[in-house]
Amino acid sequence: MIFLKLGGSLITDKRRRETPRMDVIRRLAQEIAAARQTRPDLRLLVGHGSGSFGHFAGREYGTRRGIRPGEEARGWYGFAATGAAAARLNRLVTDALVEAGLPAVSFPPSATARCRAGQLQELAWEPLARALDAGLLPVIHGDVAFDDQWGCTIVSTEELFAYLTPLLRPTRILLAGTVDGVFTADPLVHPQAALLAEIHASQLDALEAELGSSHGVDVTGGMWSKVRIMAELVRRHPGLEVHIFSGERPGALQACLLSPAECAGTRLLL
Repeated sequence: MIFLKLGGSLITDKRRRETPRMDVIRRLAQEIAAARQTRPDLRLLVGHGSGSFGHFAGREYGTRRGIRPGEEARGWYGFAATGAAAARLNRLVTDALVEAGLPAVSFPPSATARCRAGQLQELAWEPLARALDAGLLPVIHGDVAFDDQWGCTIVSTEELFAYLTPLLRPTRILLAGTVDGVFTADPLVHPQAALLAEIHASQLDALEAELGSSHGVDVTGGMWSKVRIMAELVRRHPGLEVHIFSGERPGALQACLLSPAECAGTRLLL
């Protein structure tokens, strides 16, 4: 059982509003299809980020922080606009997977997610389990959600993975982005930054300031948020492997799906 995230920076140009990288999306879909053909027993849940779709709308309306007093009409419109943008990207990804011959089925988190103060509390997971048992390829994504305290918020794919891990029990979580893993600084800004081949949970506090935020527009916390959430999962679920790697190189995703030994990038450890 593998959870795979296709990062928003990988499948969109995060610096340009609603700009999908369709050639990359189609290639990644073909690599997933090839891996499933090689390993028909591969149980796989695909998630993807919102990239320049949901993140631009979410930043414009402040949807992550909820509904502000006196701005209810604008806030709820932003909730709808952000959700619609995320859904447009999800349709492109799901269609590409189906066109590659995969039985992909979209499960929008906004339909069932419930949060409290920005923290995911509830999500209907049984349909995902049934889809996996049927040999389908369930697809989830970063999305808007109702929030008991704030009115609404945004849940990231990593937060969805964290909620689903104790329920669906993946053995591996793969995060495919545009860079080769986690670096001491943003390698897109600082070419001298060094790749961290391994990160231990005990290192997180020291690394927080170095990791910073991601390249482009991101309203869900950037690289540090991803590392923190995944490292906590590794701590709570012994035996779980997490790899953060680049999906830019053709064949890298397929190799990583088929063999942990072939997965480069950064590995998160206890």
